[in-house]
Amino acid sequence: MPGMSPDAPFGPLDFQLVLLRRMADQRPELVDDARRRLGVTVSAMREANRRWQAMCRSPRARGALSRYRSVLGAPEASGPRRIGDLECEAHLWPVPLWPGLRFEVLAVAGSGAVWNEWLVRAPGAAGPVLRTADDLVPWSCTVDEVARAFPGARPLEGTAPTRFRLALPGSGTPATALTADFTWGLLQTVE
Repeated sequence: MPGMSPDAPFGPLDFQLVLLRRMADQRPELVDDARRRLGVTVSAMREANRRWQAMCRSPRARGALSRYRSVLGAPEASGPRRIGDLECEAHLWPVPLWPGLRFEVLAVAGSGAVWNEWLVRAPGAAGPVLRTADDLVPWSCTVDEVARAFPGARPLEGTAPTRFRLALPGSGTPATALTADFTWGLLQTVE
């Protein structure tokens, strides 16, 4: 299988396995289904993650934006973005496992230093309708979509790198606050 040999160039399929590897901690059943659709083994997923970690930690490691470009190719779209006082460059790559999403890398304008990296809804793609906690289905929505759908949502510290959490305002009587957990920006669980 292309890209699965330790000597083969690390490419988009390997990168999807890296995303899945981190998600396996919270949604192993969804990861197993996705891995089977890709036609790869658990050991291939672990090997892809090992190679990614080695690339990130190597003394000769490229900068994060350069690493993404070498693995994923040229971005599908790039452009300036302003978030508060921060001027960014947003770069988007398609992710075949999730055709309605894009992998977004936000880099500080002019420096190439990566500020954030996660999955977002593809431009023009319709996201899910999110009205209640029952609409929060794993792998259906992104951090931004949930934050917009639930006014008063607050960011919380993630439980590991690439993880993000949102405290959602309570509903019902008595009001019950919820915590939404995301990996690489994609919803995994709601507690």
